[in-house]
Amino acid sequence: MLVALLGVIPAPPTDRLEIGPLTFRLYGLMIALGVLAAVEIGRRRWQARGGDPDDITEIAKWAVPAGLVGARAYHVLTDWRSYQGRWIDSLYIWRGGLGIPGGLIVGIGVGVWYARRRGWDVTGLIDSVIPGIPVAQALGRIGNWFNQEIYGRPTNLPWGLTVDGLSQAVHPTFLYEAMWNLVLAGALIYVDKRRWLKPGQMLPLWIIGYGVGRFLVESMRTDAASELLGIRVNHWVSAAAVIVGVVWFWAVGRRASPNDASLKNSEVIGDGDVDALDVEA
Repeated sequence: MLVALLGVIPAPPTDRLEIGPLTFRLYGLMIALGVLAAVEIGRRRWQARGGDPDDITEIAKWAVPAGLVGARAYHVLTDWRSYQGRWIDSLYIWRGGLGIPGGLIVGIGVGVWYARRRGWDVTGLIDSVIPGIPVAQALGRIGNWFNQEIYGRPTNLPWGLTVDGLSQAVHPTFLYEAMWNLVLAGALIYVDKRRWLKPGQMLPLWIIGYGVGRFLVESMRTDAASELLGIRVNHWVSAAAVIVGVVWFWAVGRRASPNDASLKNSEVIGDGDVDALDVEA
């Protein structure tokens, strides 16, 4: 309603929060909030499956830093021309520039490695933490608003975004992706509650959903990006993610058995407990 009255989404008044002598970049704070939300959702879902919620915290201590490194590395590798002659800038993560695919690949990979090292149920853990990841992505995308980045073509729609230096409102593609991720998170929790998935299918289903949403949003973006054969690299990555996810989802469905231990754990929960978990998540 407020957006409709204003006619646009205004540019942020500032990109930082100052508390006394301390200065915090709001982009970084939103990423931190996203991480905390994902960890908390994972803890609750893993506990509901009979696991120790502190297992999720332990995994996060390894997976989150690794994910940030992977996300930055992906961004720099796919947009390396922007750093030619000033490679030191590639270390300035607070200015924005995190490649989500790289962060997810490295972060999840390290998390799986650590869980295997501890002898934990990797499939059950993954099924528990995955719905929290799109929530973290959504909050992280809101951080792009504070940096005035990740926007699309000019628009006259009521929710057009005002960006400093631009004469016309543009599509808030960061917001579109954030909304897609929240819907995706809700859908993953819903199908899990209905027990429509076999153990291990949560991860490829999320990959499919994220790939589709990212491909669509990427089509609306106008910011400079690396291309391959005239097509944005992120389009190629999104399309590949969907294909890999579909094949993976099908393969797990053929291999998995409803009697797997992780499914047994989930069946211990009463319907009332699952409902409470879904509302809080």
